[in-house]
Amino acid sequence: MKKNSTFTLLFSFLVFTFLSSCNNENNIISKADNVKLPDSAKEVVTIPTPGTPIKYDSSKRYIFLTWDDAPQPPASNICKRIFEQQGVKATFFMVGMHQTDNRRKNFVDSIRNAYPQFLLANHSHSHGFRNKYKLFYSKPDSAVKDFLYAEKELNIPLKIIRFPGSNTWANNGKIKGPKSTLRTAKILDSLGYHVIGWDAEWEFINNDIPKQTAEQMIANVNGLFNSKRTNNPNCIVILAHDRMFGTPAHAAELEKFIIELKKDSRNVFETIDHYPAVQGKQ
Repeated sequence: MKKNSTFTLLFSFLVFTFLSSCNNENNIISKADNVKLPDSAKEVVTIPTPGTPIKYDSSKRYIFLTWDDAPQPPASNICKRIFEQQGVKATFFMVGMHQTDNRRKNFVDSIRNAYPQFLLANHSHSHGFRNKYKLFYSKPDSAVKDFLYAEKELNIPLKIIRFPGSNTWANNGKIKGPKSTLRTAKILDSLGYHVIGWDAEWEFINNDIPKQTAEQMIANVNGLFNSKRTNNPNCIVILAHDRMFGTPAHAAELEKFIIELKKDSRNVFETIDHYPAVQGKQ
């Protein structure tokens, strides 16, 4: 009888010890779950600043999709959605006078806030005095003021400009384009602006219908790369206008164009702030 009592007491002690141990362990785990990591241990996500240089890979082909005349809803929104779905970068050269209501202002804000996928750039306030290009460039001081006004009203982050109606380049003292635009280009260049032209244009007819098919544009891009006939080696600047892709059929052509270019592993899509001349690399 005494042996049984001893055994019972010993067994009870062991059970009590085991349960206490489990409770302590549970308390430790519970406290660990509630511990806040110091800031230094958290993952840090760095959002690049527009204009931050990238490192070029000589084995790659850099494609700069540059879309002009936004905001022009709904076509601008359609282009943006396609770029997002396909995961490619693009630059929107915007016109100040097109920001006429909250819907359009919200689109401008959405592009500005979507860097590094999208970059907001300057396409003037008046679009060359409403397409009166000869008059616009004959008054270079007024033209410059027009660009500076657009920069302020659109809150454009970088000094990157495209001339309305003119394939003109001006970067770090190197200026190229029609004689009529050169005085305006020289003033802007002296103020530290980069004027960006284009290597290939997806043209339009009747103001908003794409002239070339996706296949024709792909052949054009590959031909320019292969013949090394672009403004900068291994880089191509493509110009198109938002309003060209406002219908489902034309939007499908844009999507096809991007999908086919993505199949070539050499192709890298970038925003125009990473164009070599803008980065300072000639």
